[in-house]
Amino acid sequence: MEGIMISLILNKMILYFDGDIKRINHALKVLSFAKCIGETEKVSSHKLKSLEIAAVLHDIGIKLSEIKYGSSAGKYQEIEGPPVALDILSEFDLDKSILDRIMFLIGNHHTYNKIDDIDFQILVEADFLVNIFEDGMGINEIESVKSKYFKTSTGLAILENMYLHGRAK
Repeated sequence: MEGIMISLILNKMILYFDGDIKRINHALKVLSFAKCIGETEKVSSHKLKSLEIAAVLHDIGIKLSEIKYGSSAGKYQEIEGPPVALDILSEFDLDKSILDRIMFLIGNHHTYNKIDDIDFQILVEADFLVNIFEDGMGINEIESVKSKYFKTSTGLAILENMYLHGRAK
């Protein structure tokens, strides 16, 4: 049932973004990295569930942020995301503790000084792994992101293998 729930949530996210291929692909890529890092780091099934759902919906507030504020800035996504995510998740029978954690992750995923557990750490790493490519970050910026925000051995290995090996430093 867990796998089908993620697929159903993915479908709801795709419908919500209504043809915004960039945002849909971003969420799919962040989910893939989050799942890979979470499973490799042996995160508990409880934390992995909230991590995966939060990865799918982490940027769900971006659409309303652009409408309301004319901006996709992280602070606006953190304001607008949780209510939209709560609406999307309303039909699923999620434990309150998991739902609360998902809302916390979505509502803080750009506030790095609030990282309080492995699921949040992994969500940040997965998002950066995608953003490095999508934003065309240079080597110095990648090194800075690595030193500031990456903590898991899996996330570090992926970042190094994807973006740093074979590149002049």
